[in-house]
Amino acid sequence: MFFTGKIFAYPTDTIYGLGANPFNQQAVLKLNLVKKRDLDKQYIFLVGSIDILRKYISVVDENHYDFLISIWPNPISVVLNLNKDISTSLGIEKAAFRIPNNAFCLKFLNETKMPLISTSVNRRDDTPLNDAGMIQMEFMNEIDAIFVSKKKSMNCGSTLIDLTGNIPVLIREGKIRFEDILTRFHEHENT
Repeated sequence: MFFTGKIFAYPTDTIYGLGANPFNQQAVLKLNLVKKRDLDKQYIFLVGSIDILRKYISVVDENHYDFLISIWPNPISVVLNLNKDISTSLGIEKAAFRIPNNAFCLKFLNETKMPLISTSVNRRDDTPLNDAGMIQMEFMNEIDAIFVSKKKSMNCGSTLIDLTGNIPVLIREGKIRFEDILTRFHEHENT
């Protein structure tokens, strides 16, 4: 299903997400249509491990890998520079990534060994849905599957930082405080 252009709803470590293969243009277009989203707006990508992530990005400083290992898995999304091949393939220079703190996501991501689009389950300007029953009622004719979890989601977005330069820059604060992220960063900066 994941490789054939399908889209689906699934639980994450923050809220339910709509997911798809970011390298399948049919899936990305379908996701944009379902969300009524601007075509130039980027998605967050979930990955299962730093080893998988390394295949897609280029870091400014090798110590950034140690920093990323120290903050993940957690609801912290990080904008990173894409490597040349992936940048050419996706037509963008940078993207936000997260290793989620969710057993279902990690298992799925480590089996596919590639990024997964993660975006809130809503249409543009609507409140995100975080209940599988409501998601089914609203989107059942537009998405291909819903993965259900009995575990309650946080109902809070991830903290989003930019690490395309030398130091993290806050874009959006979520459950994890930026101050705590900076503390971790400075611990790894001096090693």
